Amino acid sequence: MEKKYFKLISLNISKNTGTVKTPVDKITLVEDKGVLNDAHFNKLTDRQVSILAIEDIEYTNSKMQSSLKAGDFAENITTRGIELFTLPLGTKIYIGDTILEVSKIGKECHKGCDIKNLVGDCIMPKRGIFARVIKGGEVNLEDTCYYCF
Repeated sequence: MEKKYFKLISLNISKNTGTVKTPVDKITLVEDKGVLNDAHFNKLTDRQVSILAIEDIEYTNSKMQSSLKAGDFAENITTRGIELFTLPLGTKIYIGDTILEVSKIGKECHKGCDIKNLVGDCIMPKRGIFARVIKGGEVNLEDTCYYCF
C-alpha cells in the first residue's frame, strides 16, 4: 500500500455552526466525537471533522475575485497537496499519531451560511470532505500527513 503525503496549512475551530472558523495552533481529535472545543463536537457521526484543500480556496479566490483564507469555509483542517474530493469513502488519513477515515464527500449547504452570503458560492458542498476520528490525539501543523486506500 503506497503512502501519499500532503501538508497541513491550517487547523480551525468555531463556537457556532455555519460560521467561519478561527485558526488555532493545534487541535485535539477525540475518537468518535470530532474536534474538541469545536461547534460540531460530539454531534455528527459522519461529519466529525471537516477538511478542505487550500488549492480549492485559492481557486475560489481567483474565480470570485475574493480573498478568502483557511477556515473561512468552516473547515477544521486545511490541506495542501491532496485532491480530497477524489478520495474513496473509507480512505484512512494519518495525521501525526491520529487516524481519520473519510466518511462523506461534500454536503448539503444550509441556509444562512456565512461564506455563501459573503461571496455567493460555497465550495464545501462539492470539494470538501468529512471524516470520522478512528484514533484521537493532538494535531499540529508540523505533523507528518499521508493517506492510503
